[in-house]
Amino acid sequence: MYQYGKNDRKLLAERARQFGGQVTRFQDGALDAGHFQHLRLRNGLYQQRHAHMLRVAIPYGVLSSAQLRKLAEIARDFDRGFGHFTTRQNIQFNWPELADVPEILARLAEVGMHAIQTSGNCVRNITADHLAGAAGDEIEDPRPWCELIRQWSTLHPEFNWLPRKFKIAVSGARADRAAVRWHDIGLRLHHDAAGRTHFRVLVGGGMGRTPVIGKVIRESLDGADLPAYLQAILRVYNLYGRRDHKYRSRIKILVNDLGIDAFREKVDAVWRDARAPRLGEAEIARAKSFFTAPFFTAPPKKQKDRANKKAPHVLPAAGAEFLRWRARNTEAHRDPNMRIVHISLKAPGAPPGDLDAARMDALAQIADDYAGGEIRVSHLQNLALPHVHAEDLTELWRALHRLHLATPNIGTLNDMICCPGMDYCSLANTSTIPIAKQINARIGDLDRLCDIGEVQLKMSGCMNACGHHHAGHIGILGVDKKGEEWFQITLGGSAGDDARIGERLGPAIARARVAECIEKLLETYLELRSPGEKFLECVRRAGVAPFRERVYADHQKPQTHPEPVAA
Repeated sequence: MYQYGKNDRKLLAERARQFGGQVTRFQDGALDAGHFQHLRLRNGLYQQRHAHMLRVAIPYGVLSSAQLRKLAEIARDFDRGFGHFTTRQNIQFNWPELADVPEILARLAEVGMHAIQTSGNCVRNITADHLAGAAGDEIEDPRPWCELIRQWSTLHPEFNWLPRKFKIAVSGARADRAAVRWHDIGLRLHHDAAGRTHFRVLVGGGMGRTPVIGKVIRESLDGADLPAYLQAILRVYNLYGRRDHKYRSRIKILVNDLGIDAFREKVDAVWRDARAPRLGEAEIARAKSFFTAPFFTAPPKKQKDRANKKAPHVLPAAGAEFLRWRARNTEAHRDPNMRIVHISLKAPGAPPGDLDAARMDALAQIADDYAGGEIRVSHLQNLALPHVHAEDLTELWRALHRLHLATPNIGTLNDMICCPGMDYCSLANTSTIPIAKQINARIGDLDRLCDIGEVQLKMSGCMNACGHHHAGHIGILGVDKKGEEWFQITLGGSAGDDARIGERLGPAIARARVAECIEKLLETYLELRSPGEKFLECVRRAGVAPFRERVYADHQKPQTHPEPVAA
């Protein structure tokens, strides 16, 4: 992972001190709330329903064990003992006191972490494939390119006051695990005939009130031109993006209004006229030098002997519980002697994405012992150990099992994405965590979940779509109806290579019926599916109609409500 040097550390320390002065001025009345709002947002600090929320960046989802220990320390000392991992590869603390935030930022700076640009109308945390550097289908590790983008975009003076927030995702594998089609800019890495790095560039994707799949603006961009081309896109957006209407200010609206061809012409003209410098080979090589797999370089002491073994591993004898976990929560690594291990933060009854300080500390030690001290955060609100020797899986499973972090439900219905909803968020229309518990209570049998197979359920408490409901195989959106919580269901969405916006099932469902509705959808799938057919494949083949008929069969005239209108 990227190693912060003297200049990096100095910047983060000075930024924490600067924000400390801004907090003092605000509390003393020398800085009004309006001006302070912009300053706190650019330092990742929100005012939520009950308290402030601090969002900490985890660039491209990579955490060291030392950083995870620091997050545990902050959770204990300044929060209520836990943190919430988000769909943007960040972590959020929901209860810090305003006066403590400068100290939190100073402690984060000690381990090369920060909250810079995790909010505000600027370029947000750069996200990527959480299996980068480990997955067998990888063309090239995207993290060095993410780091180059991060350094270029951080505190960029021209793009600090964009019309609206801006999100960039990068994927370097054949399968898209970074949801690049749903971002303001999505980048798919590939190699040209000579083996040079190029990018397919998509623009104008996004969720929220107006969900849009990104459009291709350039099929093949030389990697050396990447910052210059991104600058051209952002410059056009900064010049022409709307600032008079909050819900029409995202780049997706500008691209749709102009049309992709006209937008491309403007970008190409700016790119051509700006004559921005290209990335040098030495600069690219330096970025790549930070991203080598731990076991391919300097394995921990426990693994030094076995790292040099050439014979294929032999799976040790283990019980059915371990074997189910191995089948569901691990996958092939590019090195046949290793496995990628997924750590579910979706144990039944637990708020999805939450992790307490004690288990953060324990997991940091597990990462040191078995995974070279490296942890990944996925946009599915789970964690992963990307480099684990297969010989260690049984011992690792026991360690995770003791921490209740070995729930074998990765990819199942109960591995759901869920925003915090009204438990914390001031924008939410409904609760979401209680709905997740309701679904788990009704559909929680692991054998049944495994028989059903892969189903991505994604839930948001409002139209801002932090839970990515538009891209769920089953999407759940909370809506307010005269002070009561109702839930709108969509089917057939996807965030991957087959990205699609989910189709609305019908009128919203009362809160008490959500789990019943989900169960009816699953029953319909089990009746309709062909041999080997997954849930999403079945929905797209059969259409939404048979699912709609089953859900509303006992409610021929379901009570309706005013539906949200897309801006």
